[in-house]
Amino acid sequence: MSILELEQAPIETASSRITRHAGILSGQLRSLGTALFPPAASKTLRSFTSGEVAKIARVSDGYLRQLSLDGLGPMPSTGHGGRRSYTLAQVNELRAYLAEARPREGLEFLPRRRDEEKLQIITVANFKGGSAKTTTALYLAQYLALAGFRVLAIDLDPQASLSAMFGYQPEFDIGLNETIYGAIRYDDQRRPMREVIRPTYFAGIGLVPGNLELMEFEHHTPRAMIERRERGHDLFFRRLASAIDQVNDEYDVVVIDCPPQLGYLTMGALNAATAMLVTIHPQMVDVASMSQFLLMTSDLMSVIEEAGGSLEHDFIRYVITRHDPNDVPEAQIVALLRNLFGSDVLQATVWKSTAIANAGLTKQSLYELDRGSVGRGAYDRALESVDAVNAEVVQLLKKVWGR
Repeated sequence: MSILELEQAPIETASSRITRHAGILSGQLRSLGTALFPPAASKTLRSFTSGEVAKIARVSDGYLRQLSLDGLGPMPSTGHGGRRSYTLAQVNELRAYLAEARPREGLEFLPRRRDEEKLQIITVANFKGGSAKTTTALYLAQYLALAGFRVLAIDLDPQASLSAMFGYQPEFDIGLNETIYGAIRYDDQRRPMREVIRPTYFAGIGLVPGNLELMEFEHHTPRAMIERRERGHDLFFRRLASAIDQVNDEYDVVVIDCPPQLGYLTMGALNAATAMLVTIHPQMVDVASMSQFLLMTSDLMSVIEEAGGSLEHDFIRYVITRHDPNDVPEAQIVALLRNLFGSDVLQATVWKSTAIANAGLTKQSLYELDRGSVGRGAYDRALESVDAVNAEVVQLLKKVWGR
């Protein structure tokens, strides 16, 4: 290129360069998604072995084998060597069959909430990056579904990492008015909650996806507060709760992945929640950040209460994530947190694991992977720690329901 041509070439601004880079990266991610999940670029869930199903349903493998021989319950697929496997939908059918066949254990097999038990809405929050907030929300939602609960996952984060883990690329797969914003917006384009809920490949989980459109709520709320002065259920911090209430009877637990900032969406989540999980990475810089997060959250809660909101959470718990139990400084920080907050810190911790990280590279969780695909030892240790955390949360839910 000549000097004259160089002088005449348009100068790329910072904003146009970032826009160009975003387009390049989005296109590459879409290509990778298509390669990982051909031909329709959509995720599917693997089948579960009879041994895994026996553990999930809390019966013996021999009992499952006898059921299939007797033609009772869902019929598993049979592979090489007579190995039996079930889809998650079949696991849910099995739960329903067992609850009917063995009514005394019905709540164990089919733990869905009863009419007198209120919907549980669990908000997972922290504004410090790297605290595994989205991972915690994802694994909790999937664990609950595997346990037989009907789950609604709501992605409130404009970065939409939770949506991506469920197989959606926000900028391509989620259109206008297809996030929770569509159900809580202020104009006549507002939609019923059911219209923004998508089924997922993970039977038992519905998803309200997120993308950058969620920022519209942050932008429009101040104007609406000045111009329209909404009252009652139309107040900005009550809109999310009102939207969820439209589908109250269809789910047992709602899991909300909050954005990493304390804005209007987060205020709505705090008001809607019956419980809150705060994720903590046991490093001193993260604990210092959490101190600021708690102070700001306290201020926000005061604002909501002064405006007429009711923040009566059934439980608030701290979840230790990405924990290396062999790291002495981390162990000291965990001990400090337990000394300060006592039983408000979950006893189990999510271990730092290459198995979890490697699964995330392909937008999958450990529940979706075959045991041998990331190393059996690492897989078993990581899954045991995740299951222990989620089992504690389930026990808290059952306590709220009086079980």
